[in-house]
Amino acid sequence: MSGFDIVGIGLNATDTLLMVPQYPPYAGKVRYQEEHVSTGGEAATAMVACARLGLRAAYVGSVGDDWRGEVQLESLRSTGVNIDHVQHKKDCPNQSAHIVIDQTTGERTVFARWLDCLAIDPALIPAELIRGARMLHMDGHNVAAALYAAGIARETGVPVSVDVDTVYPGFEKVLPLVDYLVASSDFPCAWTGLKDPLEALKAIQQEYGMRVAVMTQGAEGSLALEGGRFMQSPGFSVNCVDTTGAGDVFHGAFCYGVLQGLSTLETLEFANAMAALNCTKLGARGGIVGLDAVKALVSFGARTL
Repeated sequence: MSGFDIVGIGLNATDTLLMVPQYPPYAGKVRYQEEHVSTGGEAATAMVACARLGLRAAYVGSVGDDWRGEVQLESLRSTGVNIDHVQHKKDCPNQSAHIVIDQTTGERTVFARWLDCLAIDPALIPAELIRGARMLHMDGHNVAAALYAAGIARETGVPVSVDVDTVYPGFEKVLPLVDYLVASSDFPCAWTGLKDPLEALKAIQQEYGMRVAVMTQGAEGSLALEGGRFMQSPGFSVNCVDTTGAGDVFHGAFCYGVLQGLSTLETLEFANAMAALNCTKLGARGGIVGLDAVKALVSFGARTL
């Protein structure tokens, strides 16, 4: 049934982007200059990045039956991501967000909505889809679906990557099934209660036993803990237009590096480069590029694009 290089399970979103000259102070007012509809979402965007790099990628998630859901499906379909097992939710609006982008920095502020009717039904995820894949990637939002899928992957030896930036109830059951944890800079401290993020990341790896524990650091790059050793890969200097989706693209590129057999440090550098290039365009997927462009930035190093 599968034969996919990677299966992604988790969120998608169809967003409205508002471009403002500068983010206003609290209770302030500012005239926005542009408005755009943009597709995104953690797992879905990671799969688009994988497909753009030439991997056979399948996305499993849920879409609402409104126009935003249709826009999302067409976006995935047009980029070559398999959507045969997307769950369609009747009388339920698709996940959406209004994202305000400060044009002076490219940083974004997100106002998101996600409804319970969009929950992924684990019973509708084909086990053979996961068993036949080379890798499983998930975000942390749908804990029941993540636990089900990761359990199947662990039983059959399929490596599991997880994108997590929020403390979700019950996620402690998922973490022991994870091979590659790629967390936001805030997650380790929030999860453990420790103040030092490096010590927090180390504590998570020691407790749950994942092969590699990674923490993204925004413009500063990313770091990983593997074999008891920390390694850090600096970010790339680019002309940033919009940081939306950079982390999601990083996750897709990270999975590509793992599947290609790159070292962890090489994988971090590759993922940093692809995430940076995505920031040079508007939208969560606006700057997703192919392999040649990523390799070119890696070879240029810190050169500003």
